Amino acid sequence: MSVQHPAVGVIGASGYAGGEVLRLLDGHPGVSLKVIAGHTSAGMSLAEVHPQLTGGDRLLVSQKDALQADVDLMFLALPHGTSAGPAMELLELGVKVVDLGSDFRLSDLDRYESAYGSGHPHPEQLGRWPYGLPEMNRHEIAGSDRVAIPGCYPVGPILAMSPLAAAGLIDPSGLVVDALSGVSGAGRGAKADLTYGAIDEGVRAYAVTTHRHRPEIEQAIAAWTGLPIDEIKLSFTPHIVPMQRGILSTCSAPITGNAGDVTATLEKAFADEPFVDVVSGPPTSRWVVGSNRCIMSPHVDDHTGRVIVITAIDNLLKGAAGQAVQCANLMLGLAETSGLPLAGWMP
Repeated sequence: MSVQHPAVGVIGASGYAGGEVLRLLDGHPGVSLKVIAGHTSAGMSLAEVHPQLTGGDRLLVSQKDALQADVDLMFLALPHGTSAGPAMELLELGVKVVDLGSDFRLSDLDRYESAYGSGHPHPEQLGRWPYGLPEMNRHEIAGSDRVAIPGCYPVGPILAMSPLAAAGLIDPSGLVVDALSGVSGAGRGAKADLTYGAIDEGVRAYAVTTHRHRPEIEQAIAAWTGLPIDEIKLSFTPHIVPMQRGILSTCSAPITGNAGDVTATLEKAFADEPFVDVVSGPPTSRWVVGSNRCIMSPHVDDHTGRVIVITAIDNLLKGAAGQAVQCANLMLGLAETSGLPLAGWMP
């Protein structure tokens, strides 16, 4: 007798993150992919949109058609500001929603408006969506019908700094994160400043002091530690580097506890986490490309009295599609690691 797998779909399948969700779902042993949808790509074959994927004769339907599909869970891989509407329609139909976008990540309307410069179409929903970082709130995710997946930049810093702040080992009012991301983190759309000629052989900082992921990181660290959010102060500087994918984040903060406890605290926090590894030497972003892992290495700078934790993730996997599938596994009662790669690609 055949086993009935939960039915899932993807809206926003034509982007980088949406394509990675499709790739993971196609190889997932516990779900059945029933519908894939695009906007301008509706009516096109998958081969035209993602020639790297198998099953290229499958057609992308419109978002309207996808919203009527008989599925148990829908992934939304849509640009900022465009997932709130379909998300609410799906929830009304009893469909679980995993939102890879930014519409529901922040839990406070004032914080949302400050970060994004606009109002929210469903402000009553802010704070009702569990933050989709399983290492932080696995049980809340598992019991919910809706989850907001973190942005790509926040993942490493949250994992690195939260256990140390919770243990009183660092001063969370003095957090500094310098993060370097591959170009795919900016999305698939054509932009003049992301062309090969603009990116190759150069490194560029952007959104200095104003990046939208800063308040998200502060909010998550406050939620993890139980500290008042106004005690979490982060200086966050993102950079674009000439590589396709991966994020390397150098996270630091003043030491306020026993420096000898730093490594042990992180090792204990993640001892049972399948996708987080604490290592002794600085990781490179290349180690995690193609995997759902976060690799981190803690260091103590006695000269300045600061803790430094370097983290590496694949921005399209642990920073987006892989994280989304990890959360969906929990929501559907499947093994959390199901369908997710642990090993990266080298060279």
